[in-house]
Amino acid sequence: LASNLLPLRSPSDSKLISIMADDGAVRKKRTFKKFMFRGVDLETLYDMTHEEFSEKINARQRRRMMRGLKRKCNTLMTRLTKAKKAATPGERPEGVKTHVRSMIIVPEMIGSVVGVYNGKVFNGIEIKPEMVGHYLGEFSITYKPVRHGRPGIGSTNSSRFIPLK
Repeated sequence: LASNLLPLRSPSDSKLISIMADDGAVRKKRTFKKFMFRGVDLETLYDMTHEEFSEKINARQRRRMMRGLKRKCNTLMTRLTKAKKAATPGERPEGVKTHVRSMIIVPEMIGSVVGVYNGKVFNGIEIKPEMVGHYLGEFSITYKPVRHGRPGIGSTNSSRFIPLK
């Protein structure tokens, strides 16, 4: 019996676990890793105050939180909560556009959709639990990455020639 089973992994692992079915066939069951932020689960994160949460984040973000969230950040938070309340349960809330790239993502923002301005357009970002403690601007790139190997103006004459078909 034990020789037919694959080795079980710890429940916190997001790997496949084998289970013996009634007919003797082995079937696989998918387990999902429970989200933890610095040793704190998601439900506890929601219940934390800003002071308790700031103890769990990096020093730069902690210093900014301790000095207080400014008016632009508070306005964004109220607009996000309003959009979340207006959405039906189980559905994505309406996106909120913002220029505040320096806003630290806090647990209340999880599940919201934010349009972060990158200097040209608003990039729609759905806030996930893994983003907590980061800045909004980290998820909206402000430049177009360089594509090396393409000939263009300023390259040598031989590599600049592109035939007209």
